[in-house]
Amino acid sequence: MTGEKDEGGGDSTRTVIVAVTANFAIAVAKIVAALLTGSASLWAEAAHSVADTGNEVLLFIGLHRSGRPPDSRHPFGYGQERYFWTFIAALGIFLVGGTLSIGEGVRSLLMPEPLESLWVGIGVLVVAFCFESYSWHTARKQLRAESRRRQRSIVEHLRRASDPSATTVFLEDTAALIGLVLALAALLLHAGTGWAGWDAVGSMGIGALLIVVAFLLARRSKTLLLDESAPPDVLEPIRAQVGAADWVGEVRELHAVYVGPSSLLVNAWVVPVHGGDRDSAAELVRRVAQLRAELLRHPAIEQVTVTVDEDRAGAGPPFADGATG
Repeated sequence: MTGEKDEGGGDSTRTVIVAVTANFAIAVAKIVAALLTGSASLWAEAAHSVADTGNEVLLFIGLHRSGRPPDSRHPFGYGQERYFWTFIAALGIFLVGGTLSIGEGVRSLLMPEPLESLWVGIGVLVVAFCFESYSWHTARKQLRAESRRRQRSIVEHLRRASDPSATTVFLEDTAALIGLVLALAALLLHAGTGWAGWDAVGSMGIGALLIVVAFLLARRSKTLLLDESAPPDVLEPIRAQVGAADWVGEVRELHAVYVGPSSLLVNAWVVPVHGGDRDSAAELVRRVAQLRAELLRHPAIEQVTVTVDEDRAGAGPPFADGATG
């Protein structure tokens, strides 16, 4: 079935560590270049890289904390820690990266400064592009492997992935690459025309780009924190397996929600087939336990509840209003 527990783990940790290392080195280089050139776009890029470095540290904290085993307070484990820290990282992108970049652009527009050490700025941006490209490639490689296992496109997987770590790094690095192109264009236009407004426009463009990325990440984290239903390509194989049991006459309702990356809580509402020893209560209990055990063999399923109902005409599911329970 799709939805196996192959998201996260070592791949996500490696992706985040690569991103932290690359962004820290880039942030230091951009700060030095911004001090030497006085470029608003470089200051915006420096703020961007500082925000990215801090955000990826938050992602690493989420990865570490989400790996703790279940306990009495959290019987389904700590998987949703990743969603919380990703949401905090999205706020960091918005506040540190987006708003500061726009603010620096406005300041540069009102109080323009001459551009100095042009080639230092260009050199730093080119080197930063190389580092960011490697980090972006690492995140994309993980996403591509995950999407192929689930027979999804990368775009579809970005919308549906239950592990936000690689998604966050990929979107941050995509924004970083676009931002570097904007910063380089602004720097060259400033140097070529002598008008500092290009720098300001570049800085505000970078800020707007970061705000869009922050919104996308925050929206995805919110849906996962609010127990969003698993997508159809995860639900349908589970439904098919439940319906294939010889004692199940109808799968009246099936709910599955993520309680962590690739960790599902499954509730099934079934109507048994009547006749023979299947009507025996003891036999029915045994068959329900057998079905639960089979479902729990899938590493993506943390817990299963199977509710048996009589086949009553017109009877509705336990949550007729569509709630997941």
